[in-house]
Amino acid sequence: MEHENTEMKRGLKNRHLQMIALGGAIGTGLFYGSASTIALAGPAVMLSYLIGGIVIFLIMRMLGEMAVDEPVSGSFSHYATKYWGRFPGFLSGWNYWFNYVLVSMAELTAVGIYMNFWFPDLPQWISSLVCLVAITALNLVNVKAYGEAEFWMALIKIAAIVSMILLGLGLIFTNGQPFPDNFSNIWENGGFLPNGLWGLALSIAVVMFSFGGIELIGITAGEAEDPDHTIPRAINQVIWRILIFYVGTMIVLMALWPWNKVGMEASPFVQIFNNVGIPAAAHILNFVVLTAAISVYNSAIYSNSRMLYGLAGTGEAPSFFRKLSPRGVPVRGILVSSGITLIVVALNYFLQGHVFMYLMMIATCAAVISWVVICVTHLKFRRYCSLHHKETKFHAILYPWANYLALIFLAGVIFFMAQIPDMQLAVLFLPIWLLVLWIGYCQYKRHRI
Repeated sequence: MEHENTEMKRGLKNRHLQMIALGGAIGTGLFYGSASTIALAGPAVMLSYLIGGIVIFLIMRMLGEMAVDEPVSGSFSHYATKYWGRFPGFLSGWNYWFNYVLVSMAELTAVGIYMNFWFPDLPQWISSLVCLVAITALNLVNVKAYGEAEFWMALIKIAAIVSMILLGLGLIFTNGQPFPDNFSNIWENGGFLPNGLWGLALSIAVVMFSFGGIELIGITAGEAEDPDHTIPRAINQVIWRILIFYVGTMIVLMALWPWNKVGMEASPFVQIFNNVGIPAAAHILNFVVLTAAISVYNSAIYSNSRMLYGLAGTGEAPSFFRKLSPRGVPVRGILVSSGITLIVVALNYFLQGHVFMYLMMIATCAAVISWVVICVTHLKFRRYCSLHHKETKFHAILYPWANYLALIFLAGVIFFMAQIPDMQLAVLFLPIWLLVLWIGYCQYKRHRI
């Protein structure tokens, strides 16, 4: 009988993990979607990103404590099964997998849209198909190939944001005005909180989804070189990245223009480059968002295959997904996850994209489910450690108060989502989606018995 390889190879270096964590925190939302959050909060949007970022950092420290103690690819699904119970593990694993399937389908569609900017006559399905085949092939090579590709794509996104901040600061300090006047847009035009605390709270609910995917750093634990050192370093730098990239960008935008004019003519990113006198601003932005979309798809294929591998390890997915290639790659998980996105991209072609609006509403709530599972599982994990007199290497901050604070905060996010018309359907889908997962779990138990 042929020897079956079931051990992953630790091929992700520290620089890979740093960029994967960075790439997970920066999406197309910052380049295109920031205008909608600014409309809700005004200049206080910088506070929205700061508050959301602090909560996410606390949650990432919880995940980090578990990931350093037990670095496995199943991540929080594995921990939920071990420390909380079978159903939470099943729910979190399949919820995360399905969420990323939906996200990857949307990103494939986005690739087609961005390519049409340069090639209007190119059918979108061709661009999507080329991206799918190329990224799937890349992930089939080995984990280092994924890490290397993600490193360079994240670097492009970071370079774009740093350029935007530096050019924006250049505009602020070279407009011939006295220093205080350069920032007067932050407190004029209705004040720092033009829509009050209610507007701030609504914007936080929207802002939180910018951080969806940051928990990918936990998925990489099973393939990280020296996880005791690389994972804590990557997680600890999350808060600084959020401060520099999100809060820094918002401060520059709010200082440059009245808040109610940002993003009205074009993306805020394009506005800055145009004002500096760079005529190719729209082309630069299109290249950056195309890279961001491909980066997200790359991470989706990676994380979905590792989650299926982890679920198979706990018996919550078919053992079919447990076998690895000689290079330590979960080929079957990659091909199945990639194949499903291909089917729905075809559906999207025939249905002209309408199906995505409904599917992505479930995906938005799936991120909150993942964070809630991490918070509760970490409470169970620490109680287990206390009971068995076990010391962990990388401590979460302010346990257990941070856990309770984060859970209250996430409940608030769901409440304020229900107050935003575009998100109300997503909140209604949440109990239905949980019921679907419960039915799936019952079927799994029945067949297992």
